[in-house]
Amino acid sequence: MSDKIRVRIAPSPSGNLHIGTARTALFNFLYAKKTGGEFVLRIEDTDLDRSSEAFKQNIFDSLKALGLNWDEGPDVGGNYGPYCQSERFDIYPKYAQMLIDKGYAYECFCTNEELEAEKEEAIKNHNAYVYSRKCLNLSEEEKAALRAKGIKPSIRFKVEHKELVFNDLVKGELKFDTSLIGDFVIMKSNGTPTYNFAVVIDDMLMNITDIIRGEDHISNTPKQILIYEALGAKVPRFGHLGMILAPDRTKLSKRHGATAVSDFVKQGYLTDALINFVALLGWSPSDGVEIKSVDEIAADFRIHEVSSSNSVFEYDKLNWMNGQYIKKMEIPKLTDMILPFLSKYDTAQYDRKKLEKIVEITREPLTVLSQIEHDASYFFEDKINLDEVKEVVEKDSSKEVIKYVLDNAQSWNFDDEEDIHNKLGDLRAYFKENKGLKPKDTMWAVRAALTGRTRGADMAETVWILGKERVLKRLEAAL
Repeated sequence: MSDKIRVRIAPSPSGNLHIGTARTALFNFLYAKKTGGEFVLRIEDTDLDRSSEAFKQNIFDSLKALGLNWDEGPDVGGNYGPYCQSERFDIYPKYAQMLIDKGYAYECFCTNEELEAEKEEAIKNHNAYVYSRKCLNLSEEEKAALRAKGIKPSIRFKVEHKELVFNDLVKGELKFDTSLIGDFVIMKSNGTPTYNFAVVIDDMLMNITDIIRGEDHISNTPKQILIYEALGAKVPRFGHLGMILAPDRTKLSKRHGATAVSDFVKQGYLTDALINFVALLGWSPSDGVEIKSVDEIAADFRIHEVSSSNSVFEYDKLNWMNGQYIKKMEIPKLTDMILPFLSKYDTAQYDRKKLEKIVEITREPLTVLSQIEHDASYFFEDKINLDEVKEVVEKDSSKEVIKYVLDNAQSWNFDDEEDIHNKLGDLRAYFKENKGLKPKDTMWAVRAALTGRTRGADMAETVWILGKERVLKRLEAAL
């Protein structure tokens, strides 16, 4: 095994990349980056019925969007390929036979019905089920007779009964009584390797030194260590991350909101914000500053300080963090990212300068980019719905304000923001001095007529963006 740290992420393409898998990928990526190691992507697609090219592409696209670029993988190659498990089927039988030859594995001819009967008997007697080793000492004649009946054997690993101890990178020392495991299948009767066998062979041949994964894999670890030892291979270091839970402390699922990386992106979460948020699920920066780039996080990352406890996925915190990233992004780049969320409107009615101004003056309250469809709608709709501001526009004082603007609009330079700003200032002053109307009420009347709302972007800039024709048309409609 290489002295250089080599880690991997090995998702199954049976669904879009889950945010939990993305967190595992991130921690592997950070660990490799911090130690000068290598980050490998392997696709575990042995379940051919559930795997698809679309899901595999989603894994590629999602990891790349998050900036988690791999050093080796199916699309970039490397010295240890192939990197799709389905292309490695010819490798596993060789190592299964090696274990048989060394006395660590044996052929099992038990049918599903026989195994179910054993399990039912164990349940009936209130015992934990372990395989009976019924086929351990079959003679060659007995095996031949079973084969003659058309029964194809699986291959079982013979578990040595002992206390197995290993030091987990995250959880510390863990102990297992291997007598509770029972002899487990490593090759199915159809010639397909089981997960625990294939993953060991792949990690061994790819020189993976450290395996960082979710704690749901802890029960697999003793089986995998036993296989490593039987093959005479160096056992990698293991680190098991706590689970990601929903705010109600149950398993994170779609009923709580988005769970796939691509779903978050579709809703308008910035990938920089998403990766920053995910990094904080089980890890804390040493300086207490939460908003950091991936490079800054990697420089500060310490795998042994990752929490062994479960983490709660707080959507409210993600929204806050995403909002912070939106506020800090340069307007031209933000505009490019926002335009797809305005696809239902004719954005061509404005030039680039005005589109960027729309983004600039409406981004403050945004927590996700998709909110722009509502927050900026009044810039693009032909007709403004005044139902929500009916009480405002029907006031006599509001009608006076609107009429005053219409009567004096010809003196306004609608192409000059500064002039519009001054004219609105004059409008507030006039109604305060002559009508005793609060400046806020004066501007409410104008805003309600032009946008159908009582709050929103700066009015001078809004008027400039809308232009003379739209402004006068909307004021007349409000009257």
